[in-house]
Amino acid sequence: MIVGVPKEVKDSESRVSTTPGGVSEYVGQGHEVLVERGAGRGSGFADEEYERAGARLVTGPADVYGRAEMIVKVKEPIAQEYDLLRPGQILFTYLHLANDEPLTRVLMERGVEAVAYETVQLDNGMLPLLTPMSEVAGRMSAQIGAHYLEKTHGGGGLLLGGVPGVPAANVVVIGGGMVGANAAKIALGMGANVTIVDINVERLRVLETEFGGRLHTLASNRENVARVVRDADLLIGAVLIAGAKAPKLVSEPMVRSMRPGSVAVDVAIDQGGCIATSHPTAHTHPTFEIDGVVHYCVTNMPGAVPRTSTLALSNVTLPYALQISRLGLTEAIRRDRALAKGVNVYEGRITYPAVAEAFGLEYTPLERLLA
Repeated sequence: MIVGVPKEVKDSESRVSTTPGGVSEYVGQGHEVLVERGAGRGSGFADEEYERAGARLVTGPADVYGRAEMIVKVKEPIAQEYDLLRPGQILFTYLHLANDEPLTRVLMERGVEAVAYETVQLDNGMLPLLTPMSEVAGRMSAQIGAHYLEKTHGGGGLLLGGVPGVPAANVVVIGGGMVGANAAKIALGMGANVTIVDINVERLRVLETEFGGRLHTLASNRENVARVVRDADLLIGAVLIAGAKAPKLVSEPMVRSMRPGSVAVDVAIDQGGCIATSHPTAHTHPTFEIDGVVHYCVTNMPGAVPRTSTLALSNVTLPYALQISRLGLTEAIRRDRALAKGVNVYEGRITYPAVAEAFGLEYTPLERLLA
């Protein structure tokens, strides 16, 4: 199979989908790899490293998309890439389609076989290709929040951990999954007073045990969320429903109740955000203010630490990409139920229920198409 690795073009996105080590694996299995010049530079990988690994360097995205049977990316294609997509081409990347109707329709109209990292799901419910970026984004959310709490960056002038005689800042994390747990880990390490809110009480028990009782846990309901958000100095939105649009658990009145100079970091923004006042931002202009609350809603947070993120992402995506390149997509998803759940668009049809529901479009079970 011919595998294409384009340079990411989303604002300030410096990650790359495949490392030179990954290229070696493809080439070793008899595949051809096309890498766009400069694709790995932001993550610290020189073109020469890809060449030594056996890749063929090409000049621009048209050369990659024009020849590759499978495109392996980090982020979803943006408008300038739509015309490069070809019928029958496999696209393996983060897609977040439930929050992107234009891209969803383009993938359908162009007959692209679209497999989303974030919906590949094991039988135990784990999301193996989303987990490493959730870990990165969760850990970043606390340090970013601490940064924007500084007066010079628009915040109220609070030190997250306080000092002796001065209380620590209140950090509220909405969602106790992978993002929330990692946000809490860093915030606790910085000395903050941390509360995690989740609808799953059993998950809260696990977190309380994991953190040795150092954080507060709270069952999620409208009244409880309103109360802790009001007192939050740093609010972290970490809600995830796999492949679906994030629910707005923090309302506009709740945000208005926060103290001026508070900070809200909405990690769920890729899926539409779980804070009602959120809207997507980019690393070049990452924040905005509403009712005195600084909002950070960058849709590709891990892109700010591309070396770490690229290595972590490639570790988990490469085995699946090798499986597709070796067997072809159809046979690979017949054999691997986890990978099959990653298929969002196949033969021009939406095959992931939450995506179809988000836009009122027809859902077609993948099993029916494979039959």
